[in-house]
Amino acid sequence: MLTDRLVRYADLKPCLTAFIDTRSPGSDRKENFTIIGPGVAENPDQHVHIGIPHGFNIGGARQPPGCLNSQHSHLTNEVFVVHDGRWAFRSGVDAQDGEVILEAGDVISLPTDVFRGFENIGDDIAFLYAVLGRDDPGRVLWAPQVFDLARDHGLTLMEDGSLVDTLAGETPPQGLRPMPRTTAEQIAAHRVIDSQALQGIVIRSGAFRWMTGSALSRFDGIEEAALLGPANAAESLPDGHLAWPHEFVLRALRMAPGSSIPNHRRCEEEVIFVQQGCLQVEVDGDALVLGPGDTFTTPIEAVRSFTNNGAERCTVFITRRGDQPAAPEFT
Repeated sequence: MLTDRLVRYADLKPCLTAFIDTRSPGSDRKENFTIIGPGVAENPDQHVHIGIPHGFNIGGARQPPGCLNSQHSHLTNEVFVVHDGRWAFRSGVDAQDGEVILEAGDVISLPTDVFRGFENIGDDIAFLYAVLGRDDPGRVLWAPQVFDLARDHGLTLMEDGSLVDTLAGETPPQGLRPMPRTTAEQIAAHRVIDSQALQGIVIRSGAFRWMTGSALSRFDGIEEAALLGPANAAESLPDGHLAWPHEFVLRALRMAPGSSIPNHRRCEEEVIFVQQGCLQVEVDGDALVLGPGDTFTTPIEAVRSFTNNGAERCTVFITRRGDQPAAPEFT
């Protein structure tokens, strides 16, 4: 059923205790989501909406104003699409190396070996859509102060990546030791990225290089922008704004009211996230309509078409496995 591959924004199931920092002052009101794949949550109770391996993970964070995600680093590329709100991304183990502000529709690609954190600096609760590389994205490496704050509030991270809640009466499993506090040597192995360098890994929504004539945008009312990944002749797309290999690509589609992309097949995973407007997706004859914040993953080799039946322009972000997806096969 198509609904098994659909995660509506209204149906997202958050985990309020996904990570070691979820009781730390300033971080204790965030909601973490694992939409596709296992993610990097440290709480086994984190709900996974779709467990099908895609070669990448899709997740999200929803935070009220003033709520922050503590400084950490990842073993794979981490990409954020700002669904709504205003967000500050800060680099460095103490969040002092650099800062960049993102707004709705902006994209940032954070490489490995960089400490990063982010805060909702807007006036309303807001949502970030996230892509993490590989089926197994590994574990989070936290800044040292995160361990200290967590311990003060009853949470201990164990060496296997699990959390022990001492306030709830939990005790560490026999033979399992706490995760060692991040060392000075580990910190020194990370890169320093200042504010100017952070600007260089951001794609502003107003600066997307919209084009017609690509494999998908050769139809009336359709525009496509290559955001992440190298040039791809099969899709008639140039280098993305950020062209280094990610092991996945990110594209944006902009569809005018009444426009349509006819039936075609693809041979790799394709995840659709609606940022603005509504999109009708038809797969093997069955149709559903996606609204803002909804996520849908299309079955490989299935025949699909996209139509904007709404009164406003629709903007969607599409993630596909690999750095060189094959050309769509129109039927």
